[in-house]
Amino acid sequence: MASALPPVRPAIVALTQQLIADRRHLHQYPELPWQEHRTQQYLLERLHQLGLADVRPIARTGATALVQGALPGRCVLWRADIDALPVPEKSGLPFASRHDGVMHACGHDAHMAIALGIAAWAIAHRHQLPGAIRFVFQPAEEASGGAAACIADGVLEHPHVEIALGLHISADIPLGMINLAPGPFFAAPTAFRIEITGRGGHAAAPHQAVDAVVVAAHLITALQTIVSRAIPPTEQAVLTVGKVEAGFRGNVIAESATLSGTIRTYTSPVRDLILRRVEEIATGVCAAFGATFQLAHETSCPPLVNDPAVTAQVLQHAQTFFGPGRIVGVPTMGAEDMSLFLEARPGCYFWLGARNEAIGIAGRHHDPGFIIDEAALPLGVEFAARIIQHFLHPEPPAPSADAR
Repeated sequence: MASALPPVRPAIVALTQQLIADRRHLHQYPELPWQEHRTQQYLLERLHQLGLADVRPIARTGATALVQGALPGRCVLWRADIDALPVPEKSGLPFASRHDGVMHACGHDAHMAIALGIAAWAIAHRHQLPGAIRFVFQPAEEASGGAAACIADGVLEHPHVEIALGLHISADIPLGMINLAPGPFFAAPTAFRIEITGRGGHAAAPHQAVDAVVVAAHLITALQTIVSRAIPPTEQAVLTVGKVEAGFRGNVIAESATLSGTIRTYTSPVRDLILRRVEEIATGVCAAFGATFQLAHETSCPPLVNDPAVTAQVLQHAQTFFGPGRIVGVPTMGAEDMSLFLEARPGCYFWLGARNEAIGIAGRHHDPGFIIDEAALPLGVEFAARIIQHFLHPEPPAPSADAR
C-alpha cells in the first residue's frame, strides 16, 4: 500500500512527525461538545507558535486564525471539528484516551492535526501565496450549534470568505483514496422521540392494563415500513429507532414507553413525508391498543450540499493527485454541520481514506475500537494545500460583451 500512495512534497513530509504528535496528544485528551476547553487552549497555543494572525477563541470553546498571503487573492475557509464522543476507548493504542468514557471515535483529532499542518505549510509559504486562509476549529459537531456559533462569531467575514473547504477522515475508505461528489453529500439529521402512554398493571392480569411495551413493539415494526413503502425508490432516506425505554421490572406491565431515533434525508419534502407518516402510524397503532402518544422532533442541520462548480475543480485535482481509480463518489446518510458553512458559501467537503486492512486498521466510526492509519495525515495536508492554493487565486474576470 505504501508504495502506491500519492507523492507528498518534501516540505509536507517534513511536517509528518509534528502531525502525528499533534494528533496523538489530542487523541489522549478528548472532550465532549461544548467542553473542549483543554483542546481549545492547545490549539490556540499551537496557532500562536506557528505565527498565524488573528488567533482567538470563538464559539465558546473553538478557535480561529488567519494566514494572510503577500499577493492579492480570495479568502478560503478551512474548517476542522474538534469535539469527541461519549465512547469508552478500547483501541489498545499506547496513546489511548485518558478521559474515561470519552474518545475521539470519529477522527476529529486527525482533522485538527491536518488543519494545523496546513497552517504550518501556509505560514511558511505566505510570501508566495495570494489571498488569505481562514482556519476554523469548530466545537460541538457531534451535538448541535457548533457551526452556527462559529458563523455568528463572524468567521465568514474580515476578510470575506469566498470558498469553504474541509475533510473528514474515513475508516471505511482505503488509505490513498478519496470520496467526493457534487450535490447532496451528507444527509440532514432529524432526531425524534415518541412517548407512549398506556395503563400499568400486574403482569398476571394483562387484561386490566394497556401494555406500553407491546404498543412500542408494534410501533417499531410499523415504522420500518415507511422508507420501504412510503418513500419513492428514487429517493434516499433512513429511519432508525436507536433507543427504547420502558418498564420497571419483569412482573409489572409498563405504563409508558419512549422511542428515540433518527431520520436521515437529503430533501425537506422527503423529511416532511416521513414525519407525517410517523405521526399517522403512531396514531393508528396507539389507537388500536388504547394508548396515546406524543411526538417531538428536531432537525439539527440541513443536508450538506457540495457546490457543483467548486467540487468539479476539487475533483480535477483529486484525479491528478490520487488517480482516477482511487476516487469514490458515494454520498453518505451521515450528518455534518459543515453543511451550514456550505449553505453560506460555495465549497466542498470530502472523505479522506485512512483504512489499511493490510496492517489491521479496519475500524468503524463511533466504535470503541476506532483507529486510523496515520499515513493519511500528510496526504490530507498535501491535497488540502493543493486545492487551497488553487482557490486562493483571484477569480478570472468575466469576458466583456465585446469579447463575447
